[in-house]
Amino acid sequence: MKRVRTQAGIVGAGPAGLMLGHLLHLHGIDSVILERRSEEYVIERVRAGVLEQGTVDLMRESGVGERLGREGLRHAGIYLSFGGVRRHIGFEQLTGGRSITVYGQNEVVKDLIAARRASGRVLEFEAEAVRISGVDSQPRVVYRKDGEECEVVCDFVAGCDGSHGVCRQAIPEECLRVYEREYPFAWLGILAKAAPSSGELVYSLHERGFALFSMRSPAVTRLYLQCAPDEDIEDWPDERLWGELTARLSTVDGWRPNRGDVMQKGITGMRSSVVEPMQHGRLFLAGDAAHIVPPTGAKGLNLAMADVRVLAGALENYYRTGRQELLNSYSDRCLRRVWQAQRFSWWMTTMLHRAPDGNAFDYRRQLAELEYVTSSRAAMTALAENYVGLPLE
Repeated sequence: MKRVRTQAGIVGAGPAGLMLGHLLHLHGIDSVILERRSEEYVIERVRAGVLEQGTVDLMRESGVGERLGREGLRHAGIYLSFGGVRRHIGFEQLTGGRSITVYGQNEVVKDLIAARRASGRVLEFEAEAVRISGVDSQPRVVYRKDGEECEVVCDFVAGCDGSHGVCRQAIPEECLRVYEREYPFAWLGILAKAAPSSGELVYSLHERGFALFSMRSPAVTRLYLQCAPDEDIEDWPDERLWGELTARLSTVDGWRPNRGDVMQKGITGMRSSVVEPMQHGRLFLAGDAAHIVPPTGAKGLNLAMADVRVLAGALENYYRTGRQELLNSYSDRCLRRVWQAQRFSWWMTTMLHRAPDGNAFDYRRQLAELEYVTSSRAAMTALAENYVGLPLE
């Protein structure tokens, strides 16, 4: 068996794992990153695209924000649309100049992979049959690559491999408490070759359900609409999709999304999940391995970045001083922000989605809440502060 000794074994090469490896490298800490999927799959999967101010700052400060600065689409606010009218919420004036940036998760991953390769540290894609042992004392990560069995012996393991990954499963069930919520609707999302018709995101509550207008670049639009979790994607040909999106998003001033060729199409269920604690022995969970949020509040990738920033700082402190206080408090420090993000994501989701039973009372209540949110400076400030991102700690 091929054996490698390192300080941190990182399982998962999404934004969390790659950013953690990059931050550790900047601190002079060695790591090995293992990913069971191919590099092409990791890059091409379409996920989040809204970066909080803190995530943007972290990328710039760590030296991987150059392309983000050139190509990212900075947004100073969002629109909430209801009753056929778009109401603008300006973030910058409500939060002391903070904003969001639209920059696809796949672009973040490309930048971090390039930085990892430049560092010369180990990054293994298509690492199969990963299994973990010894997390209480001497962690070992075993995997198979090109038919060869390999073992990584490390001081710590970072589980950045998602909610169904092996890292969460390596923690005894009796040592974890899992909080979960399933939502009775899903998002049908598309990528379209169409220039964005709005400079900022539009969240829309319509009698027929929720819809969201977003973008990925000056030439690509990202659109979502609320649907049932058990919908068959084959029941949504392009013409039906565009008709429904136009109906839910169009406003009385004549605004509507531009149409174009649909490049990707998929249905994503919506759920919330939090694992407590986010650590066990020398194993630390980060990102989706520890928590899932519905996409309405755009918090998933940003929470992952906040986690690994805390974890990298704790590891740097340990190797510099030999003290474990920051490592021991990792979970508590992260969970305070996680639960704030869960609260905000739940609030945005329930305010903007129609209940499956079509309850007229709830719909009128939602309209009243949106009216208040878009007319009260205090309410707009609360939304803006949470959307651009609470402090990383």
